[in-house]
Amino acid sequence: MLKTQILQNIIESLEADLSVFASAARAAHEAATNEECQPDNKYDTTALEASYIAQGQANRAQEIRVALENYRTIKMQSFDVDSPVRLTALVTLEDKDGIQRKFFLGPHAGGLKVSAEASEIVVITPQSPLGRNLLGKLTGDEVKSGDNPIKTYTIVDVC
Repeated sequence: MLKTQILQNIIESLEADLSVFASAARAAHEAATNEECQPDNKYDTTALEASYIAQGQANRAQEIRVALENYRTIKMQSFDVDSPVRLTALVTLEDKDGIQRKFFLGPHAGGLKVSAEASEIVVITPQSPLGRNLLGKLTGDEVKSGDNPIKTYTIVDVC
């Protein structure tokens, strides 16, 4: 099933990101506490700057851990022609030129792109403008996205 593969690809991508950010946080922490980073005078802020980087990396790693936990425990919903768009929907949108794009409405990791069955799927969240506009819509409805210019899409499939 396509959605099962999408979910697996999201989890694998988040696991890889977590590994990178956790390693970066450890390295930044080691740099911040290294004796060579200790200030020589009151204007030397090398250790302070390194500690800010370490904290930022640790914060991002924690965000990814939360996202991973949510995706590992998420219950995939079933959709049919009469189902409104909600969390875990795979939505296919078509623009006026007939170009189709697929979006997975997930709880986290908005903007993440994954591939499944030779298609690129973009993860969006209900907090994003497009995610907000899609919630509650049905197959055949139109949604708008973007600011300048505003693009109009037709929902051609929800699964």
